[in-house]
Amino acid sequence: MTTMERLRERSELGISVLLAALGVLVLVDAISLPAVPTERGIGPDVVPIVVGAALLVVAALLARDVLRGGKGEAEGGEDIDLSAPGDWRTVLLLAAAFLANVVLIGLVGFPISGTVLFWGAAYALGSRNFVRDPLVAAGLSLVTYFVFNDLLGVSLPGGPLMGVL
Repeated sequence: MTTMERLRERSELGISVLLAALGVLVLVDAISLPAVPTERGIGPDVVPIVVGAALLVVAALLARDVLRGGKGEAEGGEDIDLSAPGDWRTVLLLAAAFLANVVLIGLVGFPISGTVLFWGAAYALGSRNFVRDPLVAAGLSLVTYFVFNDLLGVSLPGGPLMGVL
């Protein structure tokens, strides 16, 4: 067995190393966040610490599986035509939704800009229900706003809705 064949058989170890490095990076960044006292005791560092620890656990489990002889399944193929061009319209619509969020968040606050983001993403991905989609987008945006603002203590701009919310 040549060196290249051995490397190919253990290529998933590279993914494990990448996940471990990413986990360490996330943990180092989370630990270096300044301490922010909150009423509920949950600060902005909790989620990154959980994500970093989860990345390290997944990296270790993947490495153990590969070293014990586990292999990822070869892709059986999907019902896609690889010779077809990319769907640039969808990519551009998603990029426009993200850019609209970036531009609007300072002007109208997160609840409104988040609604534009979520509705724009739904539209770009093919949903065309013009009654349900904006309502679901507004609900997701408000839930996200309250989770970050009230539960995590991460202040998001409220915009003109600040007095109402």
